[in-house]
Amino acid sequence: MPKQTFILNGKPVTVNVNDDVRVLWVLRDLLGVTGPKYGCGINVCKACTSHLNGKAFNPCSVKVGDLKRSDKVTTIEGLPATVGAKGEDLHPMQEAWLELDVAQCGYCQPGQIMAAVALVKRVRREGRGITEADLDRIRNVCRCGTYVRIREAIEKGARAMR
Repeated sequence: MPKQTFILNGKPVTVNVNDDVRVLWVLRDLLGVTGPKYGCGINVCKACTSHLNGKAFNPCSVKVGDLKRSDKVTTIEGLPATVGAKGEDLHPMQEAWLELDVAQCGYCQPGQIMAAVALVKRVRREGRGITEADLDRIRNVCRCGTYVRIREAIEKGARAMR
């Protein structure tokens, strides 16, 4: 069986798995990283949203064999470290989520937060702020319908991100 190596939450990992296994299954079943949720498995619900080299991606739609050794996968578990948080500290977007009591069932929240952070980083690279149109383009599904609080948390989290 082939070995697959990539960087997960800042640390190199190697797993013995076939090239065609989706990254979501590698994360959850082989590496025990359960923040990215299985919702649909076909890149529709976005519950598994994580970051690949700093940009949002959906591990349910990417084969592990498509990752390079230098690829950096960040999940919700590794998000705080991207801003230097340690221990119990959270990323500013996670803090905003808690302060605004966004979650109901919580199932989609890791993916929602990861999509939000990627959006903030993207618009900042473009030299602008978040618009309503940007928020409308986030396609992560929330079965509980907390979209108003999600939008408020994204805006609050964006203000707190450096």
